[in-house]
Amino acid sequence: MPVCYRHPGRESHIRCQRCDRPICPDCMTPASVGFQCPECIAEGRRTVRQPKRGYAARSAFRAMPVTWTLIGINVAIFLLVQVASDGVLYDLMLHARSFCTIPGATLVTDHATCSTHGGTFSPGVADGGYWLLLTSVFTHQQLLHLAFNMFSLWMIGPPLEQGLGKARYLATYLLCGLAGSALVYWAADPYTPTLGASGAIFGLLGALIVLFVRRGLPVQQLVIVAALNFYLTFRNAGISWQAHLGGFIGGLVIGAIMAFTADVRQKHLQWSGLAGAAVLLVVAIVVRSVQLG
Repeated sequence: MPVCYRHPGRESHIRCQRCDRPICPDCMTPASVGFQCPECIAEGRRTVRQPKRGYAARSAFRAMPVTWTLIGINVAIFLLVQVASDGVLYDLMLHARSFCTIPGATLVTDHATCSTHGGTFSPGVADGGYWLLLTSVFTHQQLLHLAFNMFSLWMIGPPLEQGLGKARYLATYLLCGLAGSALVYWAADPYTPTLGASGAIFGLLGALIVLFVRRGLPVQQLVIVAALNFYLTFRNAGISWQAHLGGFIGGLVIGAIMAFTADVRQKHLQWSGLAGAAVLLVVAIVVRSVQLG
C-alpha cells in the first residue's frame, strides 16, 4: 500500500512526476502535469534538462493513463457514430422507453408496427436496455460537444487520477456517470434521448471540490467553474440538467467517502463506500423500472 516517502504514516496515491515516489498533499507541488516532490523541485531549480524525443508524450500518458484511455474511448465511439447507421446511435443513447424511428412518420412505440414500416426500433432502459445507462456516458454526436467534454476531462481528470489512484479514479468516473443517468431515468421525459460525458465530468468536479476542501487547498476557482457551468446548464433548455446534477451529487458523495477515509488503513472503507454507492444507484434504477413497467 503506497505511503508518502517523507511521511510514512500517510497513504498516498499521488506520485512525483519526476522520481515516481509517492507523496502526500503536504509534500506535493503542482507541475505542468501532476505534482513533484520537494527534492525534485529543488533539483529542477539547479538543472534544466533537454527533453528527449517522444519523452513528453510517453510521460504524459504514464501520468494519467486512465484519463487518456477514457478520452480515447469517447473519441472512438464518436467516430463509430459518424460512420454507422442511426440505429447504432439510438442503441447507445439513454432513453427510458422504447421507441421506433420511421422516416417521415411520427413516433411509434409498437415493435410490430415498426418492423412493418421498416423503422429502427430502440429498446429503452425500462424494457431491458440497461446498458444505455453507461454507453450514453461515452456517446457524442456533435464534434463541439465531444471537444468541450474531452477538454474538461483532460483538465479535471489528472488531479483525481493522481490523488485517488487508477482503480478508484475509474470507479469514480463510472459511478458519477451512472448517477447522472439514474437522475435522467427518473426525472427526464421517457422518450427523450440523452447522451454525453457531462454527467461523469460534473461528478469528477464535485469530487475534486470535496477533496480540495478536506485537504485545505484553494477551492474558489473550482466553485466558480461549477457555478458557471450550472448556470449554463439551467439556462439552456437543450442541456440535460438531470445528468449534470445527478453526476455532481454523485461526485460530492464519492468525494466525501474518499476524503474522510484517506488514512492508509482505511482503504477497505473506501471500496466499501464505493460499493454501497453502486448498490444505491442500482436500487434506484430497479425501482424506477418497476414504476415504469
